[in-house]
Amino acid sequence: MKAILPPRVILDPLLQQWLLEDIGRGDRTTAGLLIGNQIKSADWIVKEKGIIAGLSIAERVFQLLDHKIEFTPLVKEGEWCEKGTKIAILEGSLEALLIGERVALNLAMRLSGIATATRKYVEAIADLPCQLVDTRKTTPGLRLLEKYATQVGGAKNHRMGLDDAIMIKDNHIVAAGGIAEAITKIRETMPYPLTIEVETETLEQVKIALEYQADIIMLDNMSLELMREAVDIIRQDNSRIKIEASGNITLETINSIAETGVDYISTSAPITRSNWLDLSMRM
Repeated sequence: MKAILPPRVILDPLLQQWLLEDIGRGDRTTAGLLIGNQIKSADWIVKEKGIIAGLSIAERVFQLLDHKIEFTPLVKEGEWCEKGTKIAILEGSLEALLIGERVALNLAMRLSGIATATRKYVEAIADLPCQLVDTRKTTPGLRLLEKYATQVGGAKNHRMGLDDAIMIKDNHIVAAGGIAEAITKIRETMPYPLTIEVETETLEQVKIALEYQADIIMLDNMSLELMREAVDIIRQDNSRIKIEASGNITLETINSIAETGVDYISTSAPITRSNWLDLSMRM
């Protein structure tokens, strides 16, 4: 599965904003060196083993500063790299290289860390017909890129935002007065072809979601025994309904959860619990 970045009309304003945040009124250090338009080269080096993500984004950071900069990736997005691997070569204006270094590295380190963590979860269920998906628990302002990184790691994206699909969660159920009431009210106004997903915590809720024809049923924070029972009930009633498991997913539990027969496992862990992958730029 190929990870897809948003188009430049969406990506560039984000990168420009982050560059402005770092540059402020100007790079006092680089300006003080009076380096002019010197042309230099630099290497990007991996300082710990991990999955690489975000090189094309880093390249765009530098190009926004100077379109003549040449950024040559030496590895592919999603490739495992050992400590000490050279992953990219840059050549161009020394001023642009120095000014763009931190923003570009920060983004690549953050995204590579997410991709690395995601790959571990994906590999844990690789022998089962179950797909890992991410969640909306993302850093404000970074959602597009963090969800790109989970794709690089091998996961599928869940909703990008509230307008992607109908997801009836516990608070919606309380607000509506029940699952039946929530589905009925929403179905009257929802646009075609959005789907309805319902979060359930008990077998009774699962049965109501089935009765009112939810398209996707989420089994939230259920025990393995209860989850297996819920999967059997759903499959016997309607084999086309997709089943998603969620809640407190860890590397230690994800395989057992996938073995219950669910179609998807959603977790925020690869984003919220990942560490940055350490990278450096050396002139």
